[in-house]
Amino acid sequence: MSEYRAFEVTGTRQFALVTRELAEPSWGQVRMRVESCGVCHSDALAGEGLRADPSRPVVPGHEVVGVIDAVGQGVTAWATGDRVGVGYLGGQCGECEFCRRGDFVNCADQPWTGTTVDGGYAEYCFSRASGLVRIPDGLNSVDAAPLLCAGLTVYTALRQIDARPGALVAVQGIGGLGHLGLQYAAKLGYRVAAIARGTEKAELASTLGADHYIDSAVDDPGQALRQLGGAAAIIATAASGSSMSPLIAGLAPRGRMVVVGAAADPISVQTADLIFGTRSLLGSLTGSSIENEDNLALSLSKGIHPMTEIMPLTEAPKAYERMMSGKARFRIVLDTMA
Repeated sequence: MSEYRAFEVTGTRQFALVTRELAEPSWGQVRMRVESCGVCHSDALAGEGLRADPSRPVVPGHEVVGVIDAVGQGVTAWATGDRVGVGYLGGQCGECEFCRRGDFVNCADQPWTGTTVDGGYAEYCFSRASGLVRIPDGLNSVDAAPLLCAGLTVYTALRQIDARPGALVAVQGIGGLGHLGLQYAAKLGYRVAAIARGTEKAELASTLGADHYIDSAVDDPGQALRQLGGAAAIIATAASGSSMSPLIAGLAPRGRMVVVGAAADPISVQTADLIFGTRSLLGSLTGSSIENEDNLALSLSKGIHPMTEIMPLTEAPKAYERMMSGKARFRIVLDTMA
């Protein structure tokens, strides 16, 4: 095979199916034959033209699972036939100050898969070796894809909360991130409260591991959390700063609200809510490739699964539109083998 198909995007949602020559991987890179690629809301950075140069074509997609079929010079830890994935952070440089201090997530020279470099809406994908994640046996490619970004995001957030087993942890929003956050929180041994608008997701929240359900359309969620004893942590996944603002008052002393849902509007905070009770508000950005391997191992051992809708690669623009509409339940995955 000397050519492969890929969906490029320019401007705003200007998708084009193109045929490319199948090149050899560059130094420090591998080439993988893509098996699946999740469609994530962060793909909007490419799809909505939210890049430095939207006129430059890029292949979206950063929840990529495939099999290595070529290895570039300088790569020693990976071989053809290895089943791997790559997430949004495409591999640390190993040389900047952040990398030298072990802070790989904040590497100053790291590609963003599907945004600054080509991603997985394609039959083949290229990746830095430092960004690769081993996919464990027993985890199928469709399930693995969303876990590489959505799963890792909530897993990493939960690792930052410093809460004892049995403590109350709230997950705000039951969507692409939140439906996984409920599962992780429950499997890690926390008492879990789900927060969403309306009652239609109450039963689903219970199925996913929630012990309590708070309808924010009816109750003040901060007050509701205080009535439950106060949350040791809140994982805020909904893309709405205004919906996050009332939650902070529901934190227990030394509680933390970890924000992972990117919103256009700001979060409003009463300084007294932070000072009295020494509460914290912080953000969290996915995780490193080795942390992603820990995430996949936990997911496999504890039976954590994304709820997915599967579509063929040829319907990538349609899949993107459905994801952006908010109608997906809850992660769309492109199956390039279909």
